[in-house]
Amino acid sequence: QVQLVESGGGLVQAGGSLRLSCAGSGGIFSNYNMGWFRQAPGKEREFVATISRIGGGTYYADSAKGRFTISRDNARNTVYLQMNSLKPEDTAVYYCAADRLGGSKVSAYDYWGQGTQVTVSS
Repeated sequence: QVQLVESGGGLVQAGGSLRLSCAGSGGIFSNYNMGWFRQAPGKEREFVATISRIGGGTYYADSAKGRFTISRDNARNTVYLQMNSLKPEDTAVYYCAADRLGGSKVSAYDYWGQGTQVTVSS
């Protein structure tokens, strides 16, 4: 059973940056593809970015390309999401997720963190 805990959310002005972290435990971290998703009030959870087991492959939603960077440190059992040039529309609860296969679909992931709130003011 994999447990995931996100941190690093907060309130930031438009144009600012935040770095989210997600610490994993309870499994062999490098066995899992990792993803970041987000959910704004009244909206469905949506894909943000994913990274392969050893970090060689990344994939981003169009909304994240050029502004967000996903990375991982398997020695620290941690995945990161560096978010730059933040916009008010990035406001959401951000979740990390783990799965042996992964991908860009919410339904593909077996393990989820509790989420961390990101609020971007205009």
